[in-house]
Amino acid sequence: MKNYNRCKKHCKEHETLTYETPASETPVNETPASETCINELSIGTHLSVAKGYAALAKDAVQIGANTFQMFIRNPRGARAKELKPGEIETFLDSLQMHGFGPFIAHAPYTLNLCSSSRHLRELSARMMGEDLQRMELMPGNLYNLHPGSRLDQPLDSAIEQIAQGLNHVMFPDMKTTVLLETMSGKGSEVGKRFEELKEILDRVAQKDHIGVCMDACHMWDSGYDIVDRLDETLEQFDRLIGLNRLKAFHINDSMNVRESHKDRHTLIGEGHIGEDTIIRIINHPRLCHLPFILETPTDLAGHAQEIKKLRKQYVWGSVSDKISEQNGIIKTYLGTDF
Repeated sequence: MKNYNRCKKHCKEHETLTYETPASETPVNETPASETCINELSIGTHLSVAKGYAALAKDAVQIGANTFQMFIRNPRGARAKELKPGEIETFLDSLQMHGFGPFIAHAPYTLNLCSSSRHLRELSARMMGEDLQRMELMPGNLYNLHPGSRLDQPLDSAIEQIAQGLNHVMFPDMKTTVLLETMSGKGSEVGKRFEELKEILDRVAQKDHIGVCMDACHMWDSGYDIVDRLDETLEQFDRLIGLNRLKAFHINDSMNVRESHKDRHTLIGEGHIGEDTIIRIINHPRLCHLPFILETPTDLAGHAQEIKKLRKQYVWGSVSDKISEQNGIIKTYLGTDF
């Protein structure tokens, strides 16, 4: 755990952590744990809805998740899964019974609001509009999309097209928050820099219903040094966009060196980002309240193991439980005894 931002002081009465950053990093404004962090890590993985929503909820419970991500239509096409009568109500009841927090519906990869083809832009807007109407049946959750690929179009034109598409399908009083994902910069992807996301966000009318989903692999592959300069990266995001707009985090390791622009996910601890950095992310006082989603290349059993491992490294839960069950972990992370 050599690369952690170490929490040096824990006040049991006020549940406040003072965060000490390495000399190489610029500290983000410190925030009391009681204002941001939650007792239980919100973590899950991307799950299949192919066997129905009830089966998805069952899978999520079995792997120890309390959030998840899913596609609500074919990720490589345009077809949406049919909703059966009563299926969504049963699905939501199951999630509530097991204490799930907000989940993420991921837009299909074919959705491209800045395609050079007008037909594909219109198709993308129609698909997203249909998805957002479906999400109204599941209120209070998140809809994540890749901003798009501009091909040979100028960046500013692509940004304007994305904003226009979002303004066409988003509406007042909608019950879903739309998230723009940070991208790796592969090909002509828009969203590899925070500045690009800011330009889109600034042009969206429904500002109360728009946010950002960070992806560790994408950020690393795009050039952000989240391993040695995590706090500085967060400060830059906060200055440009505002951490209040950060609503979710994909925690993926990367097969590639920084700034490779390739977007190749791998298992936690088996890539260039490393397990230490992922643990720092889930425990960071400005991030630890977020839903964390694994998109690593493994099966349900593998995801269950990753979730279990990361839960053991989460330091914001019950102090008494942590002392009795994970005293060695807490001492290593916090650098102190209780």
